[in-house]
Parts: sequence; C-alpha cells; structure tokens
Amino acid sequence: MSDELDLVIRARRVVSTGGEVDRTIGVRDGSIAVIEPYDSDLTARQVVELADDEVLMPGIVDSHVHVNDPGRTEWEGFATATRAAAAGGVTTIVDMPLNSIPPTCDVEALELKRKTAADQAYVDVGFWGGAIPGNVPQLRPLFDSGVFGFKCFLLHSGVDEFPHLDPEQLEEAMRAIREFDGLLIVHAEDTHAIERAPTAHGDIYTDFLHSRPRGAENLAVAQVIELARWTGCRVHVLHVSSSDALPMIASARRDGVRITAETCPHYLTFTAEEIPDGATQYKCCPPIRESGNRELLWEGLREGVIDIVVSDHSPSTIDLKCLDIGDFGVAWGGISSLQLGLSAVWTGARARGFTLIDVARWMCQGPAAQTDMLRKGRIDLGYDADFCVFAPDDAFVVDKDKLRHKNPLTPYHGRPLAGVVRSTWLRGERIDVDAGFQAPPRGRLLRRGES
Repeated sequence: MSDELDLVIRARRVVSTGGEVDRTIGVRDGSIAVIEPYDSDLTARQVVELADDEVLMPGIVDSHVHVNDPGRTEWEGFATATRAAAAGGVTTIVDMPLNSIPPTCDVEALELKRKTAADQAYVDVGFWGGAIPGNVPQLRPLFDSGVFGFKCFLLHSGVDEFPHLDPEQLEEAMRAIREFDGLLIVHAEDTHAIERAPTAHGDIYTDFLHSRPRGAENLAVAQVIELARWTGCRVHVLHVSSSDALPMIASARRDGVRITAETCPHYLTFTAEEIPDGATQYKCCPPIRESGNRELLWEGLREGVIDIVVSDHSPSTIDLKCLDIGDFGVAWGGISSLQLGLSAVWTGARARGFTLIDVARWMCQGPAAQTDMLRKGRIDLGYDADFCVFAPDDAFVVDKDKLRHKNPLTPYHGRPLAGVVRSTWLRGERIDVDAGFQAPPRGRLLRRGES
C-alpha cells in the first residue's frame, strides 16, 4: 500500500478528530488514505516532515465570502479571492449570492457564476443561492443545481439588485425551503428598527454605532427564531455581532428550533472603543461593538452557542471606503480579511485559553458540517487531503500591501498577529503561494451533496 501513496506527511502535532496527536498521514488520489503513528515507515513519491514548531491542521473552510464576480470584479474576483484564501490556509470557500451582477437568484445566474469561476479558482469553491422577493419558484431548481443554501436580508442589502424580504416573504421562503430541507442563512437586522435609529453620517464612529443598534439585530434574530419554530425550516444567523442575541439562540435550540449561528474574526478582534474617528476601513454591518460585547461573543463560542467563525470577506474598491472624508454614513460597509482569519482568531483564542482543536472546530469542521460538505474540514480517513501547515508560536505584523486580495485595504493593517500559515495543500498538492501562483489553479467547483 505504501508504494501506491502519492504523499506522506509526518507531523509531531496533527489536529485530528481525536485531538492533537503525532501522526503520519498518507495521501492517495487527493484523499487521506492512511493514518499511522508518527514513526511509521510509510513511503510515497513525496515525503514531507514538518518542523517541530509546525502543526498540521485541516484546511480552513470559509463559508462566508463575497467574491463579487462577475459584475463587480474591480472589487474582487475569483483569482484574487482564492489566492488570498490559499495564502491564509483556506482550502474551501462558499461564495455569497451578492454582490455579483447578476446575483445568484436563479439557475441561469448560478451557471454564469460557475462559468466565471472555472479555471480561476486556486481553492475549492461552492455557492450560496439568494432568496429575494418573487423568486420562491427558483429556490428548488437552485437547490437541485447544487447551491448549499439560500441567503436573505431583512433590510436593504446595500445593493439594489438584491432586495430584502419582509416578514411575509420571509415566512413564504422558509416554508418553501422546509419542503426540501434546505438551509436559509439570514442577515438579521430589522429594517424598521434601523429606520428609526439615528441617521449614520459623519466621521464619528460612535454615531455610526448608534445607527445600527444591537436592538435591531436582537429583534431580527427573535423574528427568525419564531418563524423557524412555526415552519420547521433550518436557519443560520450570519455574522452575529450582538451578544444579546445569544441567550435567545440557546433557548430556541433547547426548544428544538433548528438554528445555528456564526460570528467573524473582526467581531472577536476589534472593539468600538479603539476605532478612530474617520477610520472607515472598520465599517461593517452589523458593526463592531464594545469590548464587553466582544468578550461575551468569545463566551458564546466557549459555550457552543456560536457554532462557527467565518470571514464575511466583503471588499470593495478603495474609493468606496471614502477614506478621504471618513464618512461612515456613505462608506461601503465590509471588512477585507479572507487571508487573515486563522491568525486573527488564533491570536484572540490562545489569549483566552482556547486550543487549536477549538479553532479547527470553529473554522474547519463546523463550516463543513453547516454546509453538508462530506469530505472537508477534518483530517480523517476518506476526507480530502486539504491541509494548513500552521506555526502557532510564530508571529507577523499585517501589511496590507502584501495581502493577496484585490484592493489593498484592511483594518488589520499594522496589527501584530500570532500564528503564521507556512503552506496550504489542496487534495494532496501544495499550492505554490510562495512561488507567486505560477502553477495553474486547481480548485474545483463544488455542489451540495457531492463535496
């Protein structure tokens, strides 16, 4: 059997389903074929021995990425987004149905997006569909065509071509999706609460924060919970920023509501108190909140109320961030962080007593399970040989000009982070990040149920 292996990796530290162990991993035809003790004499065409300061982790699965291609490729694109992903240890992304043009709200748009992504993807790519007013008849065809679920907004999405659902339309979508046991993922901020909040304008961050109050998020989460209770639909709350919502989510689960939740590295890293006025690179919706709120989000992860951590990489061109005037009311809301998620989360996690096993559960295993990916997120027999070689005790200072996403802007610029991604492997082959991606991209386009 050893003569048939394509790759053997030996590591003193492997983050596996059994914990952190020393193991030798054998790969054949892109899948994990053998897991043996570290001192096993397995051989292969290629043998790699990790350094003592390196950890072999599953490849990161980031199920919340806005690639914006086609239509807004000047914001981002499949080539640049997947290069950034690979540089950050991410081996699988799931692309949001907006802000591309057209949005992925019918099968024709999905096929256009797949055609656009083909031959550009350096990591594996799946797709979400969209749930917007009037497209309920399109939901089942999109599901049968392989989308991993459906995203909706409960307030203006930021782009006119992806309108939000009102409560009646939300219930209609949930009932339709429940019929085929799909998943609805929700941007949960209540439109009426936002309309009644102070208007976002000017360069003072606290004014912007007041324009997106946590009460708007809490109200929307409560609405989603009750509709999920009535309809039986599986729901997932996106980018939780308000810790107030966590007890509601926990209570709903105890009642049998099928609900999961995520948060993002920026909510776990930054605090409202540290954001300078006019620093619109920090603007996102829902917003980064106070330090006490941040710590309660970490507790939500500790208690298992928050299931996963994903980037919500939502870039734009630099001019749309309005850095020249610093106006939070008109700047585009989105954080560019696809390449930095693992290090950002590890920086905060280790300071709070978490381990890489926890991080892998939040960023590898959890997102794969949420999207029903059958071969991703674990180092286990039969799974794709997607690996991140991570040096948790190394460190670096973020330089926006060295990141791989298209537009060099991120609030992480100048911030020291713990943990360095040394290499990324997709189905048993190393992605040539250090060589400048000279090899052709080998990412596959994933369909629900086939990945």
